[in-house]
Amino acid sequence: MTELMGVVNVTPDSFSDGGLYLDPEAAIAHGRELAAAGAEILDVGGESTRPGADPVGEEEELRRVVPVIRGLSGSRSRISVDTSKAAVAADALDAGAEIVNDVTALRGDPEMAGLCAERGATVVLMHMLGEPRTMQEDPRYEDVVDAVKAFLAERLEAAVAAGVAEERVWLDPGIGFGKTGAHNMELLRRLGELCELGRPLVVGTSRKSFIGRVDGSPADQRLGGTIASSVLAAAEGADVLRVHDVAEMRQALAVATAVLG
Repeated sequence: MTELMGVVNVTPDSFSDGGLYLDPEAAIAHGRELAAAGAEILDVGGESTRPGADPVGEEEELRRVVPVIRGLSGSRSRISVDTSKAAVAADALDAGAEIVNDVTALRGDPEMAGLCAERGATVVLMHMLGEPRTMQEDPRYEDVVDAVKAFLAERLEAAVAAGVAEERVWLDPGIGFGKTGAHNMELLRRLGELCELGRPLVVGTSRKSFIGRVDGSPADQRLGGTIASSVLAAAEGADVLRVHDVAEMRQALAVATAVLG
């Protein structure tokens, strides 16, 4: 069955829940709630990657995420750290994380690939056009699926060449990261083509703006669109769904699985 990665944002400026869990104890409590609701993975991040987001310094990111990861270690869920900084990843792994979710696909820090290889961490490589501050400034592709597939294939090859075991690499098409609404829809429709790369696929549509473009809904009212897009992604081959609303998504997946057999 498709696994759920619950989002634990320890940030003041994430697009849908910024500031709600900036306090470490609040973030730990939230993570435990997501684990109890059925999240197999908890993805802890201390730097917002919403469109237009400013970067966060290493020390501040460490201050945000390490106490939360330490507090969640030992829970029923595996811990992922959402970072592109090797120093943050290293301390997070020391604190109990097993997965490094890197939106730059190991391009943001020259030390990251070697660290993940040395530590035997699972690595999520995501496609992003540009960087968070600029990624939504008129993104264009001749064929978005072909472009994302070629990029992920190249980053997979680079990770393995750097010593990361291929079986420890997951791939993420980066819904909303340098894509228009039409690009996101095309990626979800043709997700099966990315499955041809032979690695687990992580897909995150939760509360994203392309849902709002369909019906005008704000970020905190996109649960229905999140469920619809996530269930369709699972049916097309997604192995991990990154979501904010774990209990509702778990129920939706269970029903979809029962219907589809």
